[in-house]
Amino acid sequence: MEIAPGTRALVTGASRGIGAAIARTLAAEGWPVGVNYRSDAAGAEGVVEQIADDGGRAFAVQADISDPGAAEALFKAVEDELGPVLVLVNNAGVRADGLSPQIDDEDWAKVIDTNLTAAFRLTRRALRPMIRTRFGRIVNIASIVGIEKANPGQANYAASKAGLVAMTKTVATEVARRNVTVNAVAPGLIDTDMTEGLRDGLLNLVPARRAGTPEEVAACVRFLTSDDAGYVTGVCLTVDGGLTA
Repeated sequence: MEIAPGTRALVTGASRGIGAAIARTLAAEGWPVGVNYRSDAAGAEGVVEQIADDGGRAFAVQADISDPGAAEALFKAVEDELGPVLVLVNNAGVRADGLSPQIDDEDWAKVIDTNLTAAFRLTRRALRPMIRTRFGRIVNIASIVGIEKANPGQANYAASKAGLVAMTKTVATEVARRNVTVNAVAPGLIDTDMTEGLRDGLLNLVPARRAGTPEEVAACVRFLTSDDAGYVTGVCLTVDGGLTA
């Protein structure tokens, strides 16, 4: 299955960390990339500038993906600026940690709405042109806490990521015959702002004895969106230095 001509990519939460690395990596493959951000306009513009400096094309687009109307508006903005989106990476995510008796309804809803419900809405919107074109790649950024490695204080985050993996597998079976693949990547301890406060407690548990880099996660996304992964769908690839081995 060859990459469809005119392919464009959209990466959510791409102003920094893993999302920024994914945007840069996909742009290096020659695809124009929509760089979504919620509030960090300067970070997103910085990613766009880096991509342009390297000879690629990118476009920063603001949207709070937890807003029910964001999916349609976000896709329309990217389609108007760059063209059809046939690669979607659902990377945006939030944490609101606390032991289960301390997590209130607001913190539960915020994490589920951003990490899971928004990813579903974006996936649903992305599938329309993908099915028509008979080509598409969707990659959801999950987490090892949602599949194998419980982390106290993250019941809401773990639930959102476990749901994301289950959704990935189900949607993959629904659209496989249309040459659309849907996969997930589950990072472990990665050196980003999201892991602040977690590194010291986890580092000694990682067999590789180091945190991963955003670029190492991005490399896995690059594979899953490539021609080489045309027969790979419904999988969750862990990137954790052996933490869940």
